[in-house]
Amino acid sequence: MVERRLEEDHSFPKDSILFMKKKFKLKKATGKLGVLIPGIAGAVSTTFIAGILAKKNNIGELHGSLAELGTIRLGKRTSKKSPLIKDVLPLAKIEDIEFYGWDVYGDNCYESCKKAGVLKDDQINSIKSELEQIVPQKAVFNKKFAANLKGKNIKKEKNLYKLAQELIKEINDFKKQKKIDRLVMVWCGSTEIFLKVSKVHKTISSFEKGLKNNDKNISPSMIYAYAAIKCGAAYANGAPNLSADIPALIELSRKNNVPICGKDFKTGQTLMKTILAPGIKSRLLGLNGWFSTNILGNRDGEVLDNPKNFKTKEESKLSVLDHIFQPDLYPDLYGDFYHKVRINYYPPRGDEKEAWDNIDIFGWLGYPMQIKVNFLCRDSILAAPIVLDLVIFMDLAQRAGMYGIQEWMSFYFKSPMHGEGLYPEHDLFIQSMKLKNTLRVIAGEKPIDHTGLDYYYD
Repeated sequence: MVERRLEEDHSFPKDSILFMKKKFKLKKATGKLGVLIPGIAGAVSTTFIAGILAKKNNIGELHGSLAELGTIRLGKRTSKKSPLIKDVLPLAKIEDIEFYGWDVYGDNCYESCKKAGVLKDDQINSIKSELEQIVPQKAVFNKKFAANLKGKNIKKEKNLYKLAQELIKEINDFKKQKKIDRLVMVWCGSTEIFLKVSKVHKTISSFEKGLKNNDKNISPSMIYAYAAIKCGAAYANGAPNLSADIPALIELSRKNNVPICGKDFKTGQTLMKTILAPGIKSRLLGLNGWFSTNILGNRDGEVLDNPKNFKTKEESKLSVLDHIFQPDLYPDLYGDFYHKVRINYYPPRGDEKEAWDNIDIFGWLGYPMQIKVNFLCRDSILAAPIVLDLVIFMDLAQRAGMYGIQEWMSFYFKSPMHGEGLYPEHDLFIQSMKLKNTLRVIAGEKPIDHTGLDYYYD
């Protein structure tokens, strides 16, 4: 049979075979799941929280969430077995989620949700009392990393190590007071300035020494990631800034058996790129240039109006096409394309982002063609289901005993974390296959390779 021959074929990656045979001992999703959110008063966070509360009250559906609505095929196509993912795996229930978070703006989540302007007043007002109960704790913040933020709900402590200890105490107090069994932290804060890995980021000891010495290369998001991992909370980074993807925190996540993933939620324009680019490449159509521009007026746009913060986002958005098109393998088709990305802060548009893409391609005998895309999207509406899926699947990973980088979460990110020596996978369809095959393995089912040869050859 084809399946047996694949296992005998030495050209088939050994690590893939080992992974397929690995058995995960999955703990039950009993008790409460605490969701920790730095940036809890932002548009993405409040849209996410309002959606969960609406679902709890049976006044809304969580469209866009794979964990909530997605199905998964098990076995052969002929078996016609495609149950809901949540019917195959013991996922955390919406009803068991409790929220806790920090923000430089001190408004409760009802006030913040109103100001964000994403959701309609009648929807927000129907869950007003529950939203009002969620109040941001004072945030770890340094204006150097996000100069355009003007909030004043900030911790007074100046020493970074003591700030980390404050966060750890707050997390443990929340866990005790609300009788939380498991924890996941999702960074929904603003994009920080661009940083590269430096000496302080290399080891746990150098990082902790840097915290005590107030090293200028340690950002607030790194402090949150450190605190989360120390508390045993799975960590996902929704922004493009350097955070848990430094050697010290990757090492700490392995040592503490904590799963981590990131970075930069894949919404809007980059979502379209990871859908279109694989199609262009699969047909071996050439690319001369890809010009992308956006307008948005939410807090994210305000922060990115600072060139130092935009640099971080630009690096994240630009890397996608290089990895999908692989110009080193196809130099004649993709070796010299021009890629430009712009983000323009335009307050009247609010959270309703508009993205334009002009794509210059060429085909048979070099003849030119163009693709034009105008995507009028709602940033937080696209990001909220990503936050939910990360919460649910990272909790699943934690209960399955998985730790360190969770590359199978690449589906949700512009700049996916990956193991040393590997390149990141940006093709949305490969990412989807990777995610679902990992879910199959966790469930004790066989991965699906989609060759279909065994239907035609014995």
